[in-house]
Amino acid sequence: MIKYNLLCKCGQTFESWFSGSAEYDALRKKKLINCIYCDSTSIKKSIMSPNLFGKSNKISKKTASQKKIKKQLTNLRKYIEKNCKYVGDNATTGETAELLEEGIEVATIPWIDKSEN
Repeated sequence: MIKYNLLCKCGQTFESWFSGSAEYDALRKKKLINCIYCDSTSIKKSIMSPNLFGKSNKISKKTASQKKIKKQLTNLRKYIEKNCKYVGDNATTGETAELLEEGIEVATIPWIDKSEN
């Protein structure tokens, strides 16, 4: 499997996975790769760097980095739960639109399970 960063003529970038470069080339030639933003088939690969493992980026550094990010996300969740009002999973799009019209900021945040912390 290979992941490519793709660039659309509309200027948006997105990523997609392919079984190999030959599959990407075949799908692009048949115009079967569409932009997720504008549905255009004018897509090209953008410059990307490989993820190489060496002495400078050992697994332990990656694990430490993941733990740091997880702690930051946990702290963010605690802050939001303490300082923001939870309106529930049942808020409709109409209710959300009304809040936005009144100038009230609304956001949907996908949390990781507390048990994973």
